[in-house]
This record gives sequence, C-alpha cells and structure tokens, in this order.
Amino acid sequence: MSDAREAPFSYPGLERIFHERGRLAICTCLIAHPDGLSFTELAAACDLSDGNLNRHMHALTELGIARTEKQRGPGRPQTVYRITKRGRLRFLSYVDELEAVVRDVHEQSRPGVARAKLATT
Repeated sequence: MSDAREAPFSYPGLERIFHERGRLAICTCLIAHPDGLSFTELAAACDLSDGNLNRHMHALTELGIARTEKQRGPGRPQTVYRITKRGRLRFLSYVDELEAVVRDVHEQSRPGVARAKLATT
C-alpha cells in the first residue's frame, strides 16, 4: 500500500462503514442525541424505512459503533439506540477526513494548484 505522500488523494480515513447515506445519517443523528433515540424517532429523523434502519443498525452494532438497548416501562418495551464511545471517536475521525476532502476540492479547483500538490509529494 502506498503512503499519503505517494497518493495525496487516497483519503485512507474514509471508512466504508460510514460512507453510505443511511449510516451517515444514523451516526450524525446519534451523535446529536447522546441520550439515545427510539427506533421510531431514529427512523423518522433519518427518513429510513424500518427495514433499512434495522439493516444499517445491525451493521453498526456488529462493529461496536452503536448499541441497542431494550427498555421496559409502562406499555410496550422500547428499543433505544446510542452511539458508543468508540463509535463516536471513529465517526468524528471520519468527519475530519471528509473535511480534508472538502478542503482539497476547494483548494484544487484553483488553476495550477493540483499540479503543485502532486509535484511536492
């Protein structure tokens, strides 16, 4: 595998688990709601069908990025989703890498800059 100096546009911090619209929405929503959200609240906030939310949450929980908790109280049991500490750190690192992509796009859109970056690496 080449290093960043050889491939300045490879962006190795873009983790595939987050690089999908549904999982990006879920993680963003869970970061914004550290106390967690119910299945219904999360599905509505992310505009996902029950099946899509279930599939994405399975992938995120399998990797320890999010966790599921069944809460019992009056009425029906409720499923609550939260992002884990590790998941929060991984997702924030992913967002940092996305910011680097955006900066590079803006920087490289100026004439002559792209060739200069490649020449210095």
